[in-house]
Amino acid sequence: MPDDTQPLLVTRSPSSTAASATYLDQPEAAERFLQGITGVRTVAIDTEGASYHRFVDRIYLLQLSTARDHAIIDPLRVTELGTLGRMLEDPAVEVVFHDADYDLRLLHQDYGWRVTNIFDTRVAAQLLGVKAFGLAALLDEHFGVKLDKKHQRADWSMRPLSADMLDYAAQDTRHLLGLSERVRRALEAKQRWHWAQEEFERLEGTRWDAEDPSTAWMRVKGARDLTRRELARLRELVPWRDAVARTLDRSTFRVVSNEVLLEIARRNPSRASDLGSIKGMNPRLAETRGREVIEALARANAVPEAELPKFPRAPRWDKDPEFDDKVGRLKQVRDAAAHRLELDPGVLCSRERMESVVRRAPVHVRDLEELPELRRWQLEVLGEDFVRVLRQGNSPYRDG
Repeated sequence: MPDDTQPLLVTRSPSSTAASATYLDQPEAAERFLQGITGVRTVAIDTEGASYHRFVDRIYLLQLSTARDHAIIDPLRVTELGTLGRMLEDPAVEVVFHDADYDLRLLHQDYGWRVTNIFDTRVAAQLLGVKAFGLAALLDEHFGVKLDKKHQRADWSMRPLSADMLDYAAQDTRHLLGLSERVRRALEAKQRWHWAQEEFERLEGTRWDAEDPSTAWMRVKGARDLTRRELARLRELVPWRDAVARTLDRSTFRVVSNEVLLEIARRNPSRASDLGSIKGMNPRLAETRGREVIEALARANAVPEAELPKFPRAPRWDKDPEFDDKVGRLKQVRDAAAHRLELDPGVLCSRERMESVVRRAPVHVRDLEELPELRRWQLEVLGEDFVRVLRQGNSPYRDG
């Protein structure tokens, strides 16, 4: 049985021993650096985007570290990064991230890279039961390094970048390799390394899901609270706002927030001058683009009643009256195991996955192997007990 009582030992090393990072904004120098680290078997990487400031997010800074070298690459100046791409796609090279999902999406979007052999220190920390699993908390715990948070929402698209911004960026990878080794040893000590390996494998191929811009209004938080006529107005307002944001290359919420769009849809102003009374509406935008808003509302108000938009019905499942009770029984099993393993219950198994288990109505643990969302390590920890508590009163559940 795994030894879940063994503590995670933490030792500290002074941050002053870390080498400074090399800033690379010339193609020749960047290529020399990348050629110089070709052959390493572990590299830490991080990216800086500007989604808080720009309409279309992209990579504005690439930070990477090996055991000996640290560099920051300016991708606005260094556009040919094939050497780095081949390294990240090489299964023989372990690529260490902290919270890899966003970085992987940007790397695929901008360069088409499919990173392999991933190690995510955030995922590893969660599987260890660490409650404070942010990078700043982990670096403080393990190395006594305190990250300055003042550049968390910096505009990384600006040039030139200040020295303290570059130093802030370099910290994101400078200690990652050391951190990965410590959490790896802790996972192995708890016999959870194979858990992490399965999660890391699932990260491969992460990319942006293509979204239909014509349905963007459905993704506005609060849209479901609108009437169908108000939804028609929102359906016109969202593409208008997004087109303005694209033209200005500015984040949509910095042009007009979703809350303001919802309020416009509700109030249905008839004159551009009325927009100024809506809290949060940019007065300059109301003055220069207000007529476009009124025209958008007029189009929505002209939609016949029978053609007004509505949200599609969510998938329904045929379920017996005991469905929620069965999910509750799985939750009790899950919570007891989470307490024993000192894990967050949601990390051990989400409610959505437990509902999938109930719908599958398993008779044997092998029945659960057919659920793609359920991990093998989750079956190892929970499978037998899940089946045991569901054996009585199971009935088929099917998509309706």
